[in-house]
Amino acid sequence: MAFCIADSDPAFAQADPFAWFEQLFRPPPSSRVARPRSEFRRAGPEARRPRYPSGERASRRSPDRPGGSKIAKSPAKSAVPPTFFVAVLGDSLGQMLAQGLDEAFENRPEVAILHKAKESSGLVRDDFYDWIKATQDLLASGEKIDYAVMMIGSNDQQTLRDANGSYEPGSPEWQTAYTQRIEAIASLFREKKIPLIWVGLPILKSEHLSANALNFNQFYRAYAEKAGATYVDVWEAFADEAGHYSVSGPDINGQTVHLRAADGVHFTKAGARKLAHFVEPEIRRKLDEMQPKIEPDMTPPAASSPEAGPGDGATTPSTVSALPNTEAAPPPKPIAGPVLPLTAPVLAPGGQLATRVAPTGAANTEARKLIDQTLQQGNPVASKPGRADDFSWPRP
Repeated sequence: MAFCIADSDPAFAQADPFAWFEQLFRPPPSSRVARPRSEFRRAGPEARRPRYPSGERASRRSPDRPGGSKIAKSPAKSAVPPTFFVAVLGDSLGQMLAQGLDEAFENRPEVAILHKAKESSGLVRDDFYDWIKATQDLLASGEKIDYAVMMIGSNDQQTLRDANGSYEPGSPEWQTAYTQRIEAIASLFREKKIPLIWVGLPILKSEHLSANALNFNQFYRAYAEKAGATYVDVWEAFADEAGHYSVSGPDINGQTVHLRAADGVHFTKAGARKLAHFVEPEIRRKLDEMQPKIEPDMTPPAASSPEAGPGDGATTPSTVSALPNTEAAPPPKPIAGPVLPLTAPVLAPGGQLATRVAPTGAANTEARKLIDQTLQQGNPVASKPGRADDFSWPRP
C-alpha cells in the first residue's frame, strides 16, 4: 500500500521513504521564505569591541583644528594616594605624551600624571589659547606640581600677531616673538623651582613640515635650556636608519610595530609609549631623589618590655620558667660575636703566647743529634745493613 502526498514528486517520495512525513508537516509554499543568516553577533563579555584611547582616536581624525571634540579618559582609581605630580602641557602631541606616561607609571601609584595639554593649541595663536597666561594661572592655583613636561609646536607654522603687529612665519620678527614666548614659559617654572622637560618635535611625514619642525627644535633647545629647562630630542627615535620618516619601528620591547598614525604627525598607542620612554628617566631620577632613603634597623628586638605588666600578654623568661613542665627559654643570640684582631699574636688555650717547647726524652735527644749532624754539620747519616741506603760491597 503506497501513500501519495499532494504536490509532491513521486520519485522524491520513492527515494526517501520518510519524505511523506516532512511533506505532511511542511508549511504551504507561500509561507516558505528563506531568511538570510545574520552576520552580526552580539559580543560576549570576553570578546568586546576594543576601545582606543583618546590619543589614538585623535590620531584617526584630521590634523588639529580649533573646535575639535575632545574625549576625556577617566584615570583608574588606586588605593594608594598619589604624592608625586607631573604636569604635561602642550598640544595634541602633548596629550599623547601624557597617555604614554600614564602607561609608563601605571605600576607606580604614587605618581599622578596631570593632563594639562590643549588640543589645537600652540605658542603662535594666543588668541585661541594663551599658554603664557595658562601657565601663570596653573602655577598660581596652588595645585601641587613636582615636575613639568612641555611638548608643543605642531600647529605653530602660522602668522604670529602681537601688540606690535603681525609677522609671517620665518621672518626675523616672528622668530624674536616666538622665542620670547618659549623663554617666558620656561622662566615661570624656573621661578617656582619646578623642573621642566621640553620635548622636541618628532620627524614628520611631510618634508615641508619636517623642515619647519627642525627649526622649532633649534628654538626649543636654545631658549628653553637658556631658561633652565631640560631639552629632550626624539627626532632620531622615530626615523629609520637613513634618517627618513618611518611609519613602523621598534617599540620599547624591540618589536617592530606601527608607531605613527596615518596623518604622519601623531602617534599610535605604541608610539606614545615609546615617546614617553625618553622622558620617564628624568622623572624617575627626580622621584628617587625626593623619596627618603630607609636605613636598615640594626637594633636587636627586645625579648621583653620592662613596662609590660601581667595583663599585657608579654611573656618573660621568668614567667616561662615558672610554668609547670616547661624549660627556661634560652637567652637571645647576639647579632655579632666578639671582635677578634687579625694581626694580634696567637694565644694558646691557656692564654699564653704559643712558643716552641724544648724536646725531652732520649728519643728527642737522638733526633736532635741527627738534625745537627745532617742539617748543620752536613755529615751524611750512617747507613744500616739491609736498608735501602746500604751500598756496601760485597753484600752479606
